[in-house]
Amino acid sequence: MKQILSSLKTAVGLAIAALTLSQCATGPTSSGSSASQIATDSRVALRSLYQQNPKARQLGAHAKGILVFPAITKGGFMLGGMGGNGALVRPDGSIHDFYQTGGLSYGLQAGVQKYGYALFLMDREAFVNINRAEGWEIGSSPSLVIVDKGKASSLSTTTIDKGTYAFFFNQTGLMGGLGLQGSKITRIHPAR
Repeated sequence: MKQILSSLKTAVGLAIAALTLSQCATGPTSSGSSASQIATDSRVALRSLYQQNPKARQLGAHAKGILVFPAITKGGFMLGGMGGNGALVRPDGSIHDFYQTGGLSYGLQAGVQKYGYALFLMDREAFVNINRAEGWEIGSSPSLVIVDKGKASSLSTTTIDKGTYAFFFNQTGLMGGLGLQGSKITRIHPAR
C-alpha cells in the first residue's frame, strides 16, 4: 500500500511538473509577442526598475547594454521550468536584438511565480557572450553578480566596470528562491 501511494504521489508530481514545464517552455515562443511589444514591455520594465532602485540607474549609465526580461514565468513541482522574452537595450536607448530565456530545474521545489530581471552588461566580453552560437548559459560566466539590497549599497562607479550584474524585480507568486543558474539565453527573431 505504501508503495502504491508513493508511486501515485510521484505520478501526480510528474504530471504537474510536465504541465508546468510545457507552459513555461511554450509560453515565450507561442505568445505571439511582436518585436514592438517586447521592446515596449522591456522599456517599461527598465524604467520601473530605475524608479525602484537608484543603483540600477547608476549601473545603466555605464553599461554596454542591458538585457531586460520583463515577465518570466517559473513553476514546478520537483521538476521545474522557467521562460520569457526580452530585449537588449543599447546605451542610446535603442533596441535591435531580442532574446528568450529558459531553464529547467529539479529538486525540492513547488509553486509558481512571475518576475522580471535585467542583466547589466558592463564590458565588451559580457556583451559578446550573449550572442554565442548556441546561446549563453547564465552561471557559466564567473563574473555574474546578483545584486540584492545589501550588494547594491556597496556598488560604486569604480567597482562596476567589468562583468554582468543582475537585478530581479516585480516578483509575484510563491516559489522558493530566485536564481539564474542553469538559465540559457538565446537570440530570437520575433515578427515586427
